[in-house]
Amino acid sequence: MTTLYLAGDADADALLARDPFALLVGMLLDQQVPMEKAFAGPAVIVSRLGTETLDPAVVVDRDPDEFAELVSRTPAVHRFPGAMAGRIQKLASYVVEEYDGDAAAIWTGAHTGAELLRRLKALPGFGAQKAAILVALLGKQFDVRPDGWREAAGAYGEEGASRSVADVVDDESLARVRATKREAKRAAKA
Repeated sequence: MTTLYLAGDADADALLARDPFALLVGMLLDQQVPMEKAFAGPAVIVSRLGTETLDPAVVVDRDPDEFAELVSRTPAVHRFPGAMAGRIQKLASYVVEEYDGDAAAIWTGAHTGAELLRRLKALPGFGAQKAAILVALLGKQFDVRPDGWREAAGAYGEEGASRSVADVVDDESLARVRATKREAKRAAKA
């Protein structure tokens, strides 16, 4: 099994490693909050649901107001918990409708990197950058490597890169990724 280092919590990271939908939700939440908070979010939701995994069918079946309350409880799963609860339910609905609830089928059924990128970009809440980062994460840490995956991931797929969550495997790599992001922000302001 893959060992991840994204949530900063062994149990939350283990959930991400074994539950493909939890991984998708972590990626979805990874915006406008620290990476660790985003990737710990699925474990918080699972705990509040009282389940072992983050089953997209269970998420879809929850009343939207009840699910928003669950995500918003202190400590909230995200900085914008109400909006994210709706996005999580949309993502769950898409996975149920398009992949019969099997989130892993998104990547196991992709025969090329371009197809994998296209499938990920089609997910609600996933733009081009988030999809490319997930292609890189799947390739680098889950050995999901259809032909052309590095090209589909763009700069995020480069060997030895320190650009995104795809490159975080320990404290040292996390520090390098954060330094790269700080430098990119400084360069953008200049």
